Amino acid sequence: MKTHSFLLVGFCLVFLLKFSATNAQVLPERDRADMRDAILKDRFENVLPKLMDENDIDMWLVIGREYNEDPVMRTMLPATWLNARRRTILVFYQNKTTNTTERLAVARYDVGENITSAWDKEKQANQWARLVELIEERDPKTIGINVSEHYGIVDGLVKTDYTELMDILPAKYEARIVSAEKLAIGWIETRTSKEMELYNQLVDITSAIIDEAFSTAVITPGVTTTDDVVWWMRQKVTDLGLETWFHPTIDIQRDDEELKSQVSAFSKDEEEKVIIPGDLLHCDFGITYITLNTDCQRHAYVLKEGETEVPTFLKKAFAEGNRVQDIFTGNIKKGRTGNEVLAMSLAQGREEGMRPAIYSHPLGNYGHSSGTTIGMWDSQDGVPVAGDYPLHENTVYAIELNTTVNIPEWNKDIRIMLEEAGFLGPNGFRYVNGRQKEIKVVK
Repeated sequence: MKTHSFLLVGFCLVFLLKFSATNAQVLPERDRADMRDAILKDRFENVLPKLMDENDIDMWLVIGREYNEDPVMRTMLPATWLNARRRTILVFYQNKTTNTTERLAVARYDVGENITSAWDKEKQANQWARLVELIEERDPKTIGINVSEHYGIVDGLVKTDYTELMDILPAKYEARIVSAEKLAIGWIETRTSKEMELYNQLVDITSAIIDEAFSTAVITPGVTTTDDVVWWMRQKVTDLGLETWFHPTIDIQRDDEELKSQVSAFSKDEEEKVIIPGDLLHCDFGITYITLNTDCQRHAYVLKEGETEVPTFLKKAFAEGNRVQDIFTGNIKKGRTGNEVLAMSLAQGREEGMRPAIYSHPLGNYGHSSGTTIGMWDSQDGVPVAGDYPLHENTVYAIELNTTVNIPEWNKDIRIMLEEAGFLGPNGFRYVNGRQKEIKVVK
């Protein structure tokens, strides 16, 4: 970092005090582990059985090896398991006669408190043979495995494990193997009430970091560069014991520079610039905390000498961005596909004389997660497969979009780019913890 490194130590204390005031404290590691395990227990007991019933899968096999874990398996490991151990085979069996769910591991150890070891290597040396015994004892009609052509996160069964499984599986059960794609997507995308309480805090923490980054505590106009702010954000995340799932970006729009194409805007190779008065700043930033992720884009304006507020023409432009959000989120309804919502929202925005673009994605255990995709920045006519997937309740999305606005005062177009976490629940859509309604001022 080139400037303001002296602020880091003092800011950490100030920031934590700020969190105390907003009930968004960053927990110590042990408390985080307790929360993670409590959330996981709730998910196994209340989410998993429902999803297995809905997708008519009697048995679900999730198989991975140490350091090469199935992405779904990573979301199932307890806090003290940073990776799988050797080969770990998780077996979930839904007994429809007793309406109970077994959670077993063909592994030498219990997988935390939620999944019980069902393999004694001294009695049965062959791990795959033990799996076959468990299958034959339960005789499931359908056996789901994590294979998917279109969703990478739920395509976690590697070729070696698939081949070994099929080589040892009796012929009668080979015909019962099905893709667990929809079940795995459901597991990845479904959020519980416990997780949504955490998500409120996660978004609050994200917003607080952005607010501080877009302030004179970090920015000295004429001195501080965009890269300085980017690395300040990265350092702050590290200092708070958090992580980020992508490298942040800070970009600038100003009156004497042409608007870049969307291709350039999304290339993530923004040229480093010195921030000066009159700049319209934009950030793209997200953090990871207790298995959940945020993804947020906000704007700020650096006041010129003599200015006391954001110019009216920029306020009006930002209001158009909020209007596109309103149109878009008003169309988010359970059962609609991403492509339907995209087409409806773009048509309405254009009818109102705006130039919107919408490219929203599922958000949760992964930043670009599995579930319903609602446009991509380079696919505004719809997204095959992921865009045809219907919206489900209790899911979170990055409400990501932009609108292009002509600014006569600058004799050019600008692009208002916004992104906020949004939740589709039983009562409809809501922002997880509010949204930006006006451009922040850097005084």
